[in-house]
Amino acid sequence: MALWPEAQVFTRQMDDKPAKTAYMGGEQRSRRRAPSGPLFRLGVAFARHRIGRRRNVGNVPVASFGQRLEDLIAPTAAAEGFDVVRVRLTGSKAKTLQVMAERPDGSMTAEDCAALSRALSPILDAADPIEGEYVLEVSSPGVDRPLTRLKDFDAWAGHRAKIELDRMIEGRKRFSGVLAGAEEDNVLLDMDGEEETALIPFGWIATAKLELTDELIRESLKAAKAAAKEAPEDRSEAQ
Repeated sequence: MALWPEAQVFTRQMDDKPAKTAYMGGEQRSRRRAPSGPLFRLGVAFARHRIGRRRNVGNVPVASFGQRLEDLIAPTAAAEGFDVVRVRLTGSKAKTLQVMAERPDGSMTAEDCAALSRALSPILDAADPIEGEYVLEVSSPGVDRPLTRLKDFDAWAGHRAKIELDRMIEGRKRFSGVLAGAEEDNVLLDMDGEEETALIPFGWIATAKLELTDELIRESLKAAKAAAKEAPEDRSEAQ
């Protein structure tokens, strides 16, 4: 799996004024205000857009609303060649819609973040799913990435992870150890201080993420160097 330690940020402000045509890198596109990036943040490549809206979604449960947002976003992301890793709405007055994504090979550059952000903006404009103004933030998973899909635990087997459950098991919710893959609907974890491998039901996991270790950093640097040698057109052909 590829890891991308360099962080890049692309920001774009959006409001309710009529759109006007602008140019960036030779490509014509429609937007409401010119980009102000790039900036830099450690560990994650991402793009941010501010979007103004006045629609009330009512008393929708957070989990249900989050799934609705992912269902709205995922088809467009897939059409652009990206897998959605996580969708999360944070904040109350200052809302941020965080869309974490990657390409099938695990890569996600600043240009990828900006491209996906541009693709999602009209979809969100049309669907108008969030009340008030919010920031759309498209990011890569980063080095110590969250593990949100069952296949993630297989892909990152052999690396250390921290897992928090949605319920108490033997008096605790938090566990850490080395991932040993997945079996049916269970996550396998070689827990610290235990001889036997634990089977954790995937449905019980509230959050999980990789631990930042020297091995993980070395692998990320190696992957980044390999990616730098890959021509963009070669990656496009591989998709």
